[in-house]
Amino acid sequence: MKVIICGAGQVGWQIARHLAGERNDVTVVDNNPDLVRRATDTLDVQGIAGFASYPDVLDKAGARDADMVIAATYSDEVNMVTCQVAHSVFAVPRKIARLRAESYLTAIYSDLYRRDHMPIDVVISPEREVADAALQRLAAPAAFDTESFLDGKTQLMGLTIDAGCPIVNTPLRQLTDLFSTLRSVVVGIRREGVLFAPESGDQLFEGDSCYVMVHADDVQRTMEIFGKSLRKQERVVIVGGGNVGLSVARRLETGKIRVRAKMIERNRKNAERAAEELERTIVLHGDGLDAALLVEAGVARADAALCVTDDDKVNMLAAVRAKAAGCSMVIALINDPTLVPLMEPLGIDAYINPRSTTVSSILRHIRHGRVSQVYSIGDAEAEVIEAEVLSTSPISGSRIREIDFPEGVLVGAVRKGDKVVKPTGSLRIDEGDQIVIFALAGDVPEVERLLQVSIDFF
Repeated sequence: MKVIICGAGQVGWQIARHLAGERNDVTVVDNNPDLVRRATDTLDVQGIAGFASYPDVLDKAGARDADMVIAATYSDEVNMVTCQVAHSVFAVPRKIARLRAESYLTAIYSDLYRRDHMPIDVVISPEREVADAALQRLAAPAAFDTESFLDGKTQLMGLTIDAGCPIVNTPLRQLTDLFSTLRSVVVGIRREGVLFAPESGDQLFEGDSCYVMVHADDVQRTMEIFGKSLRKQERVVIVGGGNVGLSVARRLETGKIRVRAKMIERNRKNAERAAEELERTIVLHGDGLDAALLVEAGVARADAALCVTDDDKVNMLAAVRAKAAGCSMVIALINDPTLVPLMEPLGIDAYINPRSTTVSSILRHIRHGRVSQVYSIGDAEAEVIEAEVLSTSPISGSRIREIDFPEGVLVGAVRKGDKVVKPTGSLRIDEGDQIVIFALAGDVPEVERLLQVSIDFF
């Protein structure tokens, strides 16, 4: 497949990395020659320096025979015009645009923009994606990472193994024997910075970070087994009143569970806008790093502090201060993945990676139609893929123990009809089943071959 990726920033680079690794013909376009050079030097892609919305630049990038254009620059207007030019001038079949401004999103999602006027097949909103991720973190406060699969019937949870964990130093096969009815599977373990797919004889040690696929009905029991407690989030302090913070506050106000939220925003204009748009959220104008202001916001009594400014370092320091002030759970928005290893030493309970969230969302829309969800873990170290098993798939009709999966691949959950079942070696995978698979990045192409989903992307 021939893909043109407009924007060679963090998101564009990661998408290019994924697609180039899957042997697609990828061309990266950016008006910053240094970003283009970084992409061509580190990835198997072609690069064009120039404005993505210019027809001659798209022509040089090969738009006349491209299958897809992904517009992921920092400018909403450039992304929209790029899709329009790709459609009107070059008849590119599929266009994906990343849009940030709430005004554009409101118009597009309310069908004021019809496809024949604004030909964008898929709109990706980083702020909305991040807000969704933040709310999921708040819903599972003991997990450092979480994502739903199979229409919410299965949950991927990232859990840190503490010293008091009841199952520390216990082989995974023994867990299966002890809790035979528990529908949960440890699909990934990060130990000393290295992520791997465990075998049945592997143990969980103190300090490990593990990824567990859990049936929605067994979340509470699983948390108890891992020594975690479920707490209601009734009071939340939001540091940062930009698009992400505002989106989270809106969702908290309209949620089924009543949550008392307070927001701290340094920019007066943003604070005034938030105060006007929010009904029940108290907005404080000031610096989220100000200890006195955190006290005024009641962070010591808060169930969670969500630090979502546009500055990673501010988010980290605000989270550390909130934790030191007595907040039981702190979550930080982190764009730079190299800062993630600092989360645990600093006592930050969970983090949100906007790049990973947006990349996962875009991948979900560019995979073959039978792949319903893709979630990127860490710095694109692994993917969790939800897909329907086709009749042509090599795994159709086979029991899990008979399937020659790579070492870095594990089945996390299977849905047969309306029922989600725990994957065991004797479970037979049939045509039409929905399967959720954890795969290290290097093993994703083989997973796609086994699922027969790499033939086409749309």
